[in-house]
Amino acid sequence: MYKGILIGFMALCVVVAIVLKLNLFKDYPVEGKKQKLSITNGETYTGFIDQLAEDKKVSFPIILKLYRKVFIHDTMKAGVYEVTQGMSVREVLDMVSNADNAQMSRLLVIEGTTAKQLIQALRQDNLIQKSVVNLPTAQLLKELNIPYEHPEGLFAPDTYFFDKGESDKKILTDLYQRQMKILNEAWEKRAPDLPYKNKYEALIMASIIEKETSVDRELEQVSGVFARRLKMGMRLQTDPTVIYGMGDRYQGKISKQDLRTPTAYNTYTINGLPPTPIALPSKKAIEATMHPDDSENIYFVATGNGGHTFTSNLADHNRAVQEYISVMRSKK
Repeated sequence: MYKGILIGFMALCVVVAIVLKLNLFKDYPVEGKKQKLSITNGETYTGFIDQLAEDKKVSFPIILKLYRKVFIHDTMKAGVYEVTQGMSVREVLDMVSNADNAQMSRLLVIEGTTAKQLIQALRQDNLIQKSVVNLPTAQLLKELNIPYEHPEGLFAPDTYFFDKGESDKKILTDLYQRQMKILNEAWEKRAPDLPYKNKYEALIMASIIEKETSVDRELEQVSGVFARRLKMGMRLQTDPTVIYGMGDRYQGKISKQDLRTPTAYNTYTINGLPPTPIALPSKKAIEATMHPDDSENIYFVATGNGGHTFTSNLADHNRAVQEYISVMRSKK
């Protein structure tokens, strides 16, 4: 009897050892001798471990989750870590709980977000030295040697990697210079007869286009609609400008009253462009601004199923609006 128990216990120990070796003590998969592991703000151990399992890098994610619950009493810390060949999964789990282990800082600047959101992200990043992000806007722009009165639209959206301890001033200067390079090159190659007095007006339009569609193939179509409206003296009447002008009053919906309430940005009540960009436009949106399509469309409305319907006259536009309403009602 005791012999049977001993054999059973030994078998259990062997199984446990195998499971641990296939999970906690398994070499973390590395391409080459070392590679970077990027952890974003808000990323969790649960999500990280589930992704390892989904990618077939571990077999029993529950083991990793139990280890984390018992032995790691902290959250994952954002940063870019260096994983070397031979490091175990356990060592990686331990490493990413301490920001001091990070080699670089990863900054994700999402196209269509605002300068305010970018500055707030820099304020919250513990791996970045703060020297300008807490300054008033006018002083911040002066410190960065930026010759504009408003920061919106001036920084290039993308994913950037910076050395740990980099200054916010260096980062913002870099992002500004990248955006200006993109803008200058696009302006030099622009199509003829655009309705923009200068490249800053084109940047304003690029930010509106960025907010109006997330479908790349539509960028030049949206650009064409707004360019033709400007040439005709027709108001842009674009909701993203209304939302931007509302500021903190915007709570997820805009009403008919919001559309009628004048602000410096409400393109339902003002002629032409708003005074500044309303977001950080991508390179694709800037280039689309400089090369609008050559159709006759002056209207567009969402389809309700992704994308937009573009039309050249009010009757067709009204039919497209009714189709959109019908689609949305059917979804309810």
